[in-house]
Amino acid sequence: MKIIYTSEFQRSFKRLSREVKSEAIKKEKIFKSDPFDNRLRTHKLSGKLKDCWAFSISYYERIIFEFGDNKIVYFLSIGGHDIYK
Repeated sequence: MKIIYTSEFQRSFKRLSREVKSEAIKKEKIFKSDPFDNRLRTHKLSGKLKDCWAFSISYYERIIFEFGDNKIVYFLSIGGHDIYK
């Protein structure tokens, strides 16, 4: 699986605390192994994000992503629940 990080994701990642960045990196390793591992709480989104999925980094932080072709995943955004807006 190849992950492509959008520029929005990269900007948002830089603004996170060191602790959240560390946890995000751990969860990304789990995601690469199995995107639907129970520890990630991966779920399909609805509304304007109906083509996207999200998984949990912590109670507050999430990563929004989209499955592409040929085992490519696009990480679109990272942050708290406000990223759903």
